[in-house]
Amino acid sequence: MSVFDKNAAATHPDFPRSATVSGVPDKVGVEGLEDRWDRAWDNERTYSFDPHTTREQVYSIDTPPPTVSGSLHVGHVFSYTHTDVIARYQRMTGKNVFYPMGWDDNGLPTERRVQNYYGVRCDPSLPYVPNYEPPFAGGDGKSVKAADQQPISRKNFVELCERLTVEDEKHFEVLWRKLGLSVDWSRTYQTIGDEARAVAQRAFLNNLERGEAYQAEAPGLWDVTFQTAVAQAELEARDYPGHYHKVAFHTADGSPLFIETTRPELLAACVALIAHPDDERYQHLFGTTVTSPLFGVEVPVLAHRAAEPDKGAGIAMCCTFGDLTDVQWWRELNLPTRSIIRRDGRIIPETPEWITAEQGLELYAAIGGKTTFSARQLIVDALRASGDLDGEPQATQRKTNFFEKGDKPLEIVTSRQWYIRNGGRPTNNRDLRAELLARGEELHFHPDFMRVRYSNWVEGLNGDWLVSRQRFFGVPFPVWYPVDGSGEPQYDSPITPRPEQLPIDPSSDTPEGYTEDQRGQAHGFVGDPDIMDTWATSSLTPHIAGGWISNPDLFRTVFPMDLRPQGQDIIRTWLFSTVVRSHLENDCLPWRHAAISGWILDPDRKKMSKSKGNVVTPMGLLEQHGSDAVRYWAASARLGTDAAFEVGQMKIGRRLAIKILNASKFALSFSDDGHISLDPAHVSEPLDKAMLGALAEVVDRATEALNSYDHTRALELTETFFWTFCDDYLELVKDRAYADGHDTVSAQAQSARTALALALDVLLRLFAPVLPFVTEEVWSWWREGSIHRSPWPTSAQLSVVAADTSSDLLAAAGAALATLRKVKSEAKVSMKTPILSATLAVPTLWEPYVHTALADVLAAGRAENVSVTPIDPDSTDASHHGGMTITAVELGEAPARTPRA
Repeated sequence: MSVFDKNAAATHPDFPRSATVSGVPDKVGVEGLEDRWDRAWDNERTYSFDPHTTREQVYSIDTPPPTVSGSLHVGHVFSYTHTDVIARYQRMTGKNVFYPMGWDDNGLPTERRVQNYYGVRCDPSLPYVPNYEPPFAGGDGKSVKAADQQPISRKNFVELCERLTVEDEKHFEVLWRKLGLSVDWSRTYQTIGDEARAVAQRAFLNNLERGEAYQAEAPGLWDVTFQTAVAQAELEARDYPGHYHKVAFHTADGSPLFIETTRPELLAACVALIAHPDDERYQHLFGTTVTSPLFGVEVPVLAHRAAEPDKGAGIAMCCTFGDLTDVQWWRELNLPTRSIIRRDGRIIPETPEWITAEQGLELYAAIGGKTTFSARQLIVDALRASGDLDGEPQATQRKTNFFEKGDKPLEIVTSRQWYIRNGGRPTNNRDLRAELLARGEELHFHPDFMRVRYSNWVEGLNGDWLVSRQRFFGVPFPVWYPVDGSGEPQYDSPITPRPEQLPIDPSSDTPEGYTEDQRGQAHGFVGDPDIMDTWATSSLTPHIAGGWISNPDLFRTVFPMDLRPQGQDIIRTWLFSTVVRSHLENDCLPWRHAAISGWILDPDRKKMSKSKGNVVTPMGLLEQHGSDAVRYWAASARLGTDAAFEVGQMKIGRRLAIKILNASKFALSFSDDGHISLDPAHVSEPLDKAMLGALAEVVDRATEALNSYDHTRALELTETFFWTFCDDYLELVKDRAYADGHDTVSAQAQSARTALALALDVLLRLFAPVLPFVTEEVWSWWREGSIHRSPWPTSAQLSVVAADTSSDLLAAAGAALATLRKVKSEAKVSMKTPILSATLAVPTLWEPYVHTALADVLAAGRAENVSVTPIDPDSTDASHHGGMTITAVELGEAPARTPRA
């Protein structure tokens, strides 16, 4: 039978009717299970994907590639466990699970580490040096000042990045294996590897050919620390301290017109004053001009509905550029460009041609080349001296945009950048925004309320996706530009490689028809200096992992994928950008389902993150509590729900894992010469049938929950039944299963033994997705192969056995046993103390069930001569449990203890 055709195995004629119990250890424990079973799974290729199957047999996962920049934290363990539970469940339902692992190793964090580790910096203008060795290796590189770091080519720098990240990837894989991720470790990729670069460059060239990618020189958000453009999706609004300055412009008759600004250093970049068209205070000034203080530049007073009458003075200066509103006004009112801030955040040193007044020339010479902070101080002092500052600056807290990885407010700088259309701007021939909103409706979100985050993001887009970055460790744009006779690059005539040449690096590779000595020369060429935004590569993870270019047969087998698991905070970035790329390239969703994990919260209910310094590293937790215990904690939280970091929950998981070992050892102790029956025909006793009937209900409900991506509900159902099974059923049938020591096993004893084995068989498989190590351990004691390649249990066989018995019988018997035990507990005597006689009052509906199971109840409760009488179910007389009461109790003597040897 194929390993991918096991759904019908439980009812198949060849389904085993017995098992051989062997290898049950004398002492059980969870220690050491992870290493032993990881080696076994690796050797047996338990989780390997079989590419020789049809798409219908496949369940493919677009696994998040973790960022390789140091270490993983417990939040990763949390969300990746959720994915693994789904993968394991789907594999057991007969699916051929495609579950790769990627490493997201390009980007700023890696660049910083490499610079400090090796004492180098990237200079894309330098040629590649084969077999390059850096000046340092390790902590010594940190002592080198940035200016003194050894400059190397981009290709050499990328090689060093790859060298360093490979060590992190090894550590990550060790942790993932310890956690028990059922990943196919033969299918890994790097977002900077050859495959990923070829995929990203090919997709970009396709976007370019179809007109979906374009280049534009325009004002955009810029991080002065990292010297790179920043996309809308990477913004983070933060409170930032500042001051309001009430500054006087001057009208034609010399009277002051006050504006309020937090950025007086931009006075030299002012191009207009803007007020709301309905604001009566300024309507008489619309169409006139005013003169800027200090610099004496004449600017118009204009109307625009984005002006806020109730903010400050109600009239604002528009500078090119202070914020995104300035960009909007500049574009819609067709204003001139007067930029004075350069890419490093300093004031341009050359005096602008629009400043002609003597005072303005002197002041600008003083602020040129300074930081915005220093320039602000000089401008404010000059405003005080001129009398154009009304009062002193007033402290305020304002919201301003930051790059999510930066620590300084973003500036707006004009630069040439690459964009991919994403519905943020209207196009002539299609409504891309509407198309992408429709894709969001088509996608199954788990939980569904996460869908609104996608739609809100798409509806709020105000520009296309800026995909170029002025960094080095990333996928370069596969583009060169011809250089004209005067040495200027011809950006409108890009040179692109043939698809079979990919991947290429334009900083070290030469376009066809040119030679390397023509680089940067007149009538030669230059390479595009930028790299793609990290999301421009990560948005293609289904294509990278699925072999879009290198293995088209595999790609047809796994794409569109079934599942994208990810965090809620990157719906606007990773999820949306992947939908964009798949929609443009393949005209479909990249996957059918999106499983969105919540966050892990620290004791102060704050999200755990490396940037906040409140993360917990997971390896110690896995070693202390055991991987199954940590997985139990993670799986106890539903998708989309934030969860507290709780060691207590891990301790509960560890106790559960140990209980599974002990209960399994007990259930398997009733073998006949090592053989144990799994034949449902041997289950004859009503209590045994009732237990299996109750288990059948759990199987149905747990399966329904997992099909709905509710792993937490499935775990709750299974765990609740398991404790009932241990606390009630095992105790109720223990004496009967032992067969009173007779050589010949009675039908009643055989019924208990078979029911125990059947229940254990099903329970282990229900627990297997969450607790893979302990369930595999028990499975190895009595079954062939891996539990993780065994079929997911169905209720059909169990339901047939229990067809004529109500599962309420088990609940009634358990309540009766608890009532007998409570009497002994209240009398503070041993549970082995016999009850010589008693009257047990039982709710009317449960009375027949108690009578049916009475022999097992009395044996487990060490009781005799107990009469059962019906009572009103609302009665609460005397001691009661589940509505049952017990009276006229006579206790015997507790048996003497057997002295230990």
